Amino acid sequence: MPRVIALTPATAPLPRVPKPDWLKVRAPGSPSYLRLKGLMRELNLHTVCEEAQCPNIGECWNHGTATFMILGDVCTRACSYCAVAHGRPTEVDTAEPVRVAEAIRTLDLNYVVITSVDRDDLPDGGASIFADTIRETRARLATCRIEVLIPDFQGNEAALHAVLDARPDVLNHNTETVPRLYKMARSGGRYARTLELLDRSRCYAPDIPTKTGVMVGLGEEREELLATFRDLRNAGCGILTVGQYLRPTAQHSPMVRFYHPDEFADLKREALAMGFVHVESGPLVRSSYHAHETADAYAAASR
Repeated sequence: MPRVIALTPATAPLPRVPKPDWLKVRAPGSPSYLRLKGLMRELNLHTVCEEAQCPNIGECWNHGTATFMILGDVCTRACSYCAVAHGRPTEVDTAEPVRVAEAIRTLDLNYVVITSVDRDDLPDGGASIFADTIRETRARLATCRIEVLIPDFQGNEAALHAVLDARPDVLNHNTETVPRLYKMARSGGRYARTLELLDRSRCYAPDIPTKTGVMVGLGEEREELLATFRDLRNAGCGILTVGQYLRPTAQHSPMVRFYHPDEFADLKREALAMGFVHVESGPLVRSSYHAHETADAYAAASR
């Protein structure tokens, strides 16, 4: 039976709970990390690695890979689990796709992830900037594979089609949590809309793999997770990531408990048995973690 580390209820004062050994990572500071950070500042670019306080930033940046966050660093939604700032975004920077593409070319990357804040203030949710970023990158580095991690565009099907028409190599949209917790964790999101987006992507561009990510530790039950996995498979999703939720600040949703690595292994077995082509499941797994290796594994398994 996996060991469970439980936290105090959300209604009680929350003492500082030390991270278990499997969640401890080395502080970043390698030459590759510093070079990439300097380039981001020089080109006035944002990464979700920094904005969302990803624990893997040192490992990923040391290998010269990053998840670029376009459309600014202020989100129109205030999801209770997310460290990205929310409020009223600035004007859209139409030159941003070129700057992102130049950074990718300068780093000579062979795989990148492009994501964004939610931009519900825009008619297309920012889909045109996603599409332009893909096209500008292809024009400068044709060999680079591109994964997009998109918002739900408020269910705008034409916006989704605009992104898919630019031909990303992987279409990623995160589910984040089980439907019962959506109102608490994703007040601006809709579980049915997430499934609809993944299904629409599969139907419109069946040759572009769809991917999604789920967090654990927010208070979901195992059976709820498995039911969510089944819904995602029914929507045609082929790649799944499962990782531990870590509370960014005391103002964010409380973490109910840490999952043990054995539990992540169990969830992976269950998901693969349902027909997912590739599953990454572990305490430090994030949607973009080892994205390059995940895409390669998916391609190999799909042959």
